[in-house]
Amino acid sequence: MNNFIRKSTLYLLLSAFLFIFAPISHAFVPALTGAGNPNLIADIVEKVGPAVVNIDVIKVQQTSVFNPFKDFGFGFDLDPDFRNFFEDHAVPIRGAGSGFIINQDGLIFTNEHVVRGADKIRVTLKDGRSFDGKVIGSDNTLDLAIVKINAHDLPTISLGDSSKARPGELAIAIGNPYGFSNTVTAGIISATGRTLGELGKKDLIQTDAAINPGNSGGPLININGEVIGINVAIVAQAQGIGFAIPINEAKEIKDDLVTKGKVVRPWLGIYMRDVDEKIAAYLKLPVADGIVVIDIVDESPAQKMGVQKYDIIKEINGLAVRKSEEALKLIQKMKPGDAISLIIYREGKNYALSGRLEERPAQK
Repeated sequence: MNNFIRKSTLYLLLSAFLFIFAPISHAFVPALTGAGNPNLIADIVEKVGPAVVNIDVIKVQQTSVFNPFKDFGFGFDLDPDFRNFFEDHAVPIRGAGSGFIINQDGLIFTNEHVVRGADKIRVTLKDGRSFDGKVIGSDNTLDLAIVKINAHDLPTISLGDSSKARPGELAIAIGNPYGFSNTVTAGIISATGRTLGELGKKDLIQTDAAINPGNSGGPLININGEVIGINVAIVAQAQGIGFAIPINEAKEIKDDLVTKGKVVRPWLGIYMRDVDEKIAAYLKLPVADGIVVIDIVDESPAQKMGVQKYDIIKEINGLAVRKSEEALKLIQKMKPGDAISLIIYREGKNYALSGRLEERPAQK
């Protein structure tokens, strides 16, 4: 009898063990690897990896060598060959980044800062082939560039829809961190809509997939093997905090980069910020709400329209605006030459102003 009880107890414990642990194992594997495929990440990398490239850059920088005869003013000259040893020298500065092929004829997306000021660009494919590259379009506002190589029938990678990216989804990064080519890291999308104020970047995708120097310009890939972001920055003192530019922003400017070499953006020519309690009190506003113009660029469309410093913008093209971000998005959807109308509040009265947007100067 006692033996029967001991056996029954043992069976119950084993049943409890399987009941508790088996469901956990089967529940988490699909969530992390997708549809129960333990090789999902490897399958995705095998499919899209050939379209990810390494980008090596050389920038020639002039540097001066200390010349004791010249700097101390000894009053005599040297033999020209010996003197040249002390004069200015061109020193090559090497850099590396990543990119991915979006066109079979050699169009490659990367970061603008990867190729900025490059005197020579060398693009290396996963299969070992190497090509000279040329920047055909760049935009430092979004930190994006397109490099062209003379090749055909190249492997490409599909561009996804970053607006559908959700925190918690699988994310894969492929790139060239610290020169270790074709490095694959994986994690999740940690958040969307992130802002890096010190870099002037907004609406970024945050991921904990390991990103390091050299990953810049490489793709952030979703579970469908589509690019949803372009890796751009990290928080150096943190672990697992990296950021990518949403691919939808890159798709919006791709044609401009290819056909015009730059992004043509509309320009009003004002600096603005949200009204807070201090600003409202200083300007004696009835409510702490709206957008205040804090400065105006000379000869800008805003100045030509009659916008003045400390005006409160209430409407743009008939649409009420309360935040500077709202105003910026409305203007960015327009084109140079488009008509624009403003309702502004100034010294207790509303005024209607109108004019036309212009193309934003590069230096602005």
